[in-house]
Amino acid sequence: MMILILVGAIVFLFVLIMGAKLNSFLSLILVCLAVGIAEGMPVLDVVKSIEQGVGGTLGHLSLIIGFGAMLGKLMADSGGAQRIATTLIEKFGKEHITWAVTITGFVIGIAMFFEVSFVLLIPLVFTVAISAGVPLLEIGIPMMTSISVAHCFLPPHPGPTAIAVIYGADIGKTLLYGLCVAIPVTVICGPMFYKLVQHMGLNPEIPTHLHEKKVFAEEEMPGFGLSIFTALIPVVLMAAASIAKMNMNPESPIYTAIEFIGNPDMALLIAVFAAIFTFGLHRGKNIKETMKSVEASVASIAMILLIVGGGGAFKQVLLDGGMGAYIVSLVGGLSVSPIVLAWAIAVLMRIAVGSATVAALTSGGVIAPIIATTGASPELLVLATSCGSMFGGPPNDVAFWMFKEYFNLSIKETLLTWCPMATLMSVLGLVGVLIMEGIFF
Repeated sequence: MMILILVGAIVFLFVLIMGAKLNSFLSLILVCLAVGIAEGMPVLDVVKSIEQGVGGTLGHLSLIIGFGAMLGKLMADSGGAQRIATTLIEKFGKEHITWAVTITGFVIGIAMFFEVSFVLLIPLVFTVAISAGVPLLEIGIPMMTSISVAHCFLPPHPGPTAIAVIYGADIGKTLLYGLCVAIPVTVICGPMFYKLVQHMGLNPEIPTHLHEKKVFAEEEMPGFGLSIFTALIPVVLMAAASIAKMNMNPESPIYTAIEFIGNPDMALLIAVFAAIFTFGLHRGKNIKETMKSVEASVASIAMILLIVGGGGAFKQVLLDGGMGAYIVSLVGGLSVSPIVLAWAIAVLMRIAVGSATVAALTSGGVIAPIIATTGASPELLVLATSCGSMFGGPPNDVAFWMFKEYFNLSIKETLLTWCPMATLMSVLGLVGVLIMEGIFF
């Protein structure tokens, strides 16, 4: 009976989002109510479970997502992200332009949400393609790969960070492991994958109504060193804390200090204040102007926070209704690797709901109860789940349509490019996680 409830919940979620076109957050809450009642929970307990799931998930994540949005907005409004992109492209030269775009997308993608990175980089992609005289997809595919991988693999992005919280994984270790997997996946699915696409003969023209974007003048942008330093502050601090945990005495005052500044909340807070100076005050803006960017960033994350909270509620209702115990008993005797199981469940969720973040969060609710019984690394399970949530690039995901429209492709051409690319990222990510498990665990 429990498995029917779980399958029914996924189908119901699919129908609400795809069929009824209902908002993902509202859909998740309706599914939570339906699942809780179907599991036999008293209706008031279902409501309490939803509240607990939303609060428990967002209590930690709201700070991380909020600070991340502020950092990204400050970077975008100052021209810092454009400076990183144009400098790397200049240094690499036209003959290596694809690699420049790959690195640019990866660096900017670490600090910014997928949609923000995409909208920020797409005018530069158009400009580079025109000036270098190269096909649009030769620039576009590496850019899409790099920001997609950063979004799905690396904290502080909502998906992997939320799953880390659900699984009880160390966010710093997840970031380090994620980088080990993300870099080769980006290289293979970006510049190398384009070589396969090239044989299809696709050469779409740049949409005339999309490339007339304002570009920062040279004197308006901060320096390259300052820009990339600010963007990577949270990554460096969180990585330092993870290294300290593995190599230092926990009683040491230095360890305590590194642990404090490397805490994801503190690392991002430090980066935000650094960005206020480097991208604001240092550039001649007053504090009032700089705070406008900070305040505007909140509007971009409101729905993201609600969807993440809805995913947490779904997880909690599954657990409180006994679904967790049932899943443990169901898969406990299976010989399937928990890494593969986490990936497979996330793949099914991705196909059903479209959104990678929603797929990752709902999968987390199913996988979380079995972590203690498997002995698998929570950090690797986070990455396996994230890899599964990238699978397929289905049409019920907004990224499908962004890729199609901005790169002037037909639906058939999008299915032949974006969907195989997303699938390859997912499968290679799983292979990378399994290799890491075999070597280190």
